Amino acid sequence: MNREAVIVTEELTKIYGGQTAVDRLNLNILEGEIFGFLGPNGAGKTTAILMLMGLTEPTNGRARVLGLDPARNPIQIKAKVGYLQENMGFYPDLTARQMLRFIAALNDIPTESADDRIDHALDAVGLAEEERKKIGAYSRGMRQRLGLAELLIKDSKIAFLDEPTLGLDPDATNRMISLIETLNRERRMTIMISSHLLPQIQRICHRVGIMIKGKMVAQGPMEKLAREKFGVGKETYTLEEIYMKYFQES
Repeated sequence: MNREAVIVTEELTKIYGGQTAVDRLNLNILEGEIFGFLGPNGAGKTTAILMLMGLTEPTNGRARVLGLDPARNPIQIKAKVGYLQENMGFYPDLTARQMLRFIAALNDIPTESADDRIDHALDAVGLAEEERKKIGAYSRGMRQRLGLAELLIKDSKIAFLDEPTLGLDPDATNRMISLIETLNRERRMTIMISSHLLPQIQRICHRVGIMIKGKMVAQGPMEKLAREKFGVGKETYTLEEIYMKYFQES
C-alpha cells in the first residue's frame, strides 16, 4: 500500500545572524510513520520543527506539511498538527479538564462534543482519575501525558514531539513510549520525535535522521544506516553505536 508523504522539505535553510542553524534540509516523511529526528543539542532539530509548524520562516528552501506551506498557512497547519514541547506551557492553577476545555475552545471545537473528546483523551493517556487535580501538582510525566491528550482532542494528523521523555523516570518513560506507539498504531498519526535519547528512539521509530551542526548527515531505516557504516545489519549494532559513528566522522 502506497503512503502519501505528509512532510516534505527541499533545501530548507534557516540562518540567524550569520549562523546557519539548519542547512539545506531535505525530508520526506510518510503518513503513519514514526520518524526519529536525532542529534546533539544545538544541531538544529528544534529550529527545523519550528519552521515546519510555521512558527519561524525559513531563510531559503521550502516545506510542505499536509500539502500546506507553513510560512503561508500557519493557522491551518496548527489546526491539523500538534506540538509537544520539551516544557509544556500549561496553566498551573487549572485542572486537566479545565485546561483541555480551554484548548478545545481555542480550536473551535463545539462545546457539545468537547467534553466527550476530553473524556476519551484523559482515559487514553491515563489521567482520568487525576483530572480534578491542579496541573501545578502534576509530575513532569503527567504533564507530558496531558500534552498527548491535547493532541487527541484536536485530532492531530501529525505530532511533533520535542524530547518527550527527557527527565522522566523509567516507568514514566515506558508509559510515554507506549502511548506514542498507540497513537501511531490506532490513529495512524504521523509522529516526528526530536531526541538525543537513542535507546528509546531505537524501540519505536521506523526511520531515523541524524542532524549534526545543522546538516542532515544520514537518514533511513536503522538497517540501511548500519550497512552504510559497518557493512552489517542493525542486529549487530545499536542505534547509539551507529549514531556515534556518523557523529565522529562529521
